[in-house]
Amino acid sequence: MNIFLGIDSGSVSTKIICLSPSAELADWIYLPTAGDPLSTLRTGLRQLQHRLPEDTSVLGVAVTGSARELVADAVGADMVKNEISSQAKAAAHLIPEVKTVIEIGGQDSKLILLENGFVSDFAMNTVCAAGTGSFLEHQSRRLNLSLEEMGKLAHFSQNPIELKGRCTVFVESDMIHFQQTGSSRPDIVYGLCKALVRNYLNDLGLHKEIRQPVVFQGGVARNPAMKKAFEEELGFSLIVPPRPEITGALGAALLLCQERETDSPAKPTNFRGFETPFLREKV
Repeated sequence: MNIFLGIDSGSVSTKIICLSPSAELADWIYLPTAGDPLSTLRTGLRQLQHRLPEDTSVLGVAVTGSARELVADAVGADMVKNEISSQAKAAAHLIPEVKTVIEIGGQDSKLILLENGFVSDFAMNTVCAAGTGSFLEHQSRRLNLSLEEMGKLAHFSQNPIELKGRCTVFVESDMIHFQQTGSSRPDIVYGLCKALVRNYLNDLGLHKEIRQPVVFQGGVARNPAMKKAFEEELGFSLIVPPRPEITGALGAALLLCQERETDSPAKPTNFRGFETPFLREKV
């Protein structure tokens, strides 16, 4: 069995995917990074090694994400790609006619515009945490809800609260106020989602034409309430691909797979193996 590995090492989560030479997803791992990207990578590679057939051969490794340089050096990457290129490639592969990608991850958010499958423009928000997966997760814990429960609960909202603040501190303060004055949890949760969507569009969508089809990627895309809030604000439907949380890793692997198609003879991989010296636990 021949595979390419795609690794997305983010500040909140680490994703590792296995891609066949024909660009079919064979397996994948999703783990919390927990502040230690190398330890998390070691855990993920070990899990994959135990799940893959013994005759598995790694043809190459592509890395993306905020810790990509660190992880690439440790694992022996054949390709290192930024998150914009990786997310765009995944979206164009999954939805060839895509025009816009909305991607919201653990610590940042991105808006990517595409023309004929290639990036024509983009915007990123890496400064403000409002609207990111980590902020949503923090609020769900404060409300004693899982992220899945939060997404489902929002659908019962009858009168969503209006959160006008843009900063996480003010948004959280307003939420506490509405809790204390008797607003229902569905109205608080969906009001939060709507506020985060408005902030995203005001920050990243300013002077950008968001054209259909729009693909919603990243871990936050698993929250159906965020999808609904975007659709209400934009006035049209969004496409959420299967497993939107692993699209960064998928896109990186696809870019490497595409490059290797033109290599003749085939290049040997730099991959150090599933048990590399750089990733072994200290004794």
